[in-house]
Amino acid sequence: IDRFIDAMLQIKTEIDQVAAGEYSIEESPLRNAPHTAKHLVGDWERKYSRELAVFPAKQFRNKYWPIVNRIDNVYGDRNLVCSCPPIESFAN
Repeated sequence: IDRFIDAMLQIKTEIDQVAAGEYSIEESPLRNAPHTAKHLVGDWERKYSRELAVFPAKQFRNKYWPIVNRIDNVYGDRNLVCSCPPIESFAN
């Protein structure tokens, strides 16, 4: 629970940075997360540092590295998506 609370506090900090005009919403680390290994080793044209992208909170040095970015922005975060075949395919 402590890690979750720390993550929520970091997200609040990033929201405050957008509100203060340090980043636009589209340029914010939160909007561009997750940062994949491919993004980090490629050309970097973002307004925030790679270090901030890699370790948004200093205590998260042992993080999981996603291999893909969001495919559909936040749709999958907010909606249950099932890739199961239709129920009719299980008949007989």
